Amino acid sequence: MLSLPHIVVICGSTRFMTQMNEADLRETAAGRIVVKPGCDMKSPHALWSDPVEAEALKARLDDLHRAKIRLADEVLVVGDYIGDSTRAEIAYARSLGKPVRFTHPEVDPDA
Repeated sequence: MLSLPHIVVICGSTRFMTQMNEADLRETAAGRIVVKPGCDMKSPHALWSDPVEAEALKARLDDLHRAKIRLADEVLVVGDYIGDSTRAEIAYARSLGKPVRFTHPEVDPDA
């Protein structure tokens, strides 16, 4: 049986996309498989220009990100701010027994 490298999912506000990309680079260089948000809905794009479509897409992306959390061995929370969505992702990961690391440990809601 072939073993897979450790899988890390990056969580956090998409306002931290630059920091997420840096974390992706560092985690990848350390030999880990990285999954992270693939859409930054804070930046304009035709896929979410219609408010109704945007709301439906956000729900699908939230479901997809929870699937990424289930897939991962560990969660890495990026950024110095935790909003409601990220707080819910942290709680979900911990409910599944997934270890959670922070680039800014002081923002850990359970610290």
